Amino acid sequence: MQRIEVNMKTITKKHIISQISKEKSLDPKIVQLIIQEFFIETLESLKNGDRLEFRDFGIFETVVRKKKIGRNPKKPDVSIVIPEQRVAKFTPGQKIKELVSKS
Repeated sequence: MQRIEVNMKTITKKHIISQISKEKSLDPKIVQLIIQEFFIETLESLKNGDRLEFRDFGIFETVVRKKKIGRNPKKPDVSIVIPEQRVAKFTPGQKIKELVSKS
């Protein structure tokens, strides 16, 4: 998959807090607290194996990657066992798919 870069920039949590504070005329400390609590709750839910579904945005869930055999590029004849592991997965919602494909 090729990454298309069109005036791409990194948006930080601090930037988002600042934007919401300005647009909604809210104290930045309150916005920061709400966003931080959202992240904490999201992480706790994922840690517990819960599925988080945000309509039109997407789905966060944990999935188990099966054990597999890998190869060391420097020693291709040596196999490496990559153990089974739980990972976080994000599936974009319809609105994100539409917005991203238009840009």
